[in-house]
Amino acid sequence: MKTLTIRLAAPLQSYGDEANFSRRTTSRYPSKSAVVGMIAAALGYRRADPRILRLNSLTFAVRIDQPGTIVEDFHTVEWNAGKAPKITYRHYLQDAVYLVAIGSDDAQWLDDIELALKHPKFALFLGRRSNAPAGPLQIAITDGNPVEVLTQRQWAASSWYQHRLRNNQSVKIQLVAEATLLPNRPSQVVKDVVVSFDSRQRQHSFRAEASTWITLDNPVYESDQSTTHDIMRAIQDEG
Repeated sequence: MKTLTIRLAAPLQSYGDEANFSRRTTSRYPSKSAVVGMIAAALGYRRADPRILRLNSLTFAVRIDQPGTIVEDFHTVEWNAGKAPKITYRHYLQDAVYLVAIGSDDAQWLDDIELALKHPKFALFLGRRSNAPAGPLQIAITDGNPVEVLTQRQWAASSWYQHRLRNNQSVKIQLVAEATLLPNRPSQVVKDVVVSFDSRQRQHSFRAEASTWITLDNPVYESDQSTTHDIMRAIQDEG
């Protein structure tokens, strides 16, 4: 199996959780259906295109490298002439960074997806149309399944966030994956399989997912410690 990883970073992201007219919350990490939707947009599939369903067969995992914070926005909606507008609330993830991994035994398919993500047919966004990625997506293809790859990949948090934790030689990161990829972990059922993106009949079905915690090296730890050592040595030399 080969795995394609995508670093998802933006000032704001949002991934459907509870949804009703007045309040739309967000999950703490990207859903598989959101990633499937982004790939479908990159490939140029419209909402009712049956080729979208094949994307459900990609194996999926996500690493929460930088959890971000939840912020709330509100909109006023003129819903009925002559009546007071309604207020609706939207939740967003601010300054979050994730490393998403999708796997397949079809290497050519992953190559096609990589090319599409780098040259998308439709604009890409992270959960909502207003949430554009923070620059070109960082994409790589590696041997192994998504959990194996995410366990080995370097911590992908923002530089400022890594430096905030520069005194920590390592960090603990949550990894969420399809239950088949973490067979020894407790699982839960989530409504996250695309049945239809058609706005007239949007539907999702269920899949099982599990989570675990992994430990990654902090890439700025050694350099920061070395800098401190160099400064102390310089002071001693001057003395």
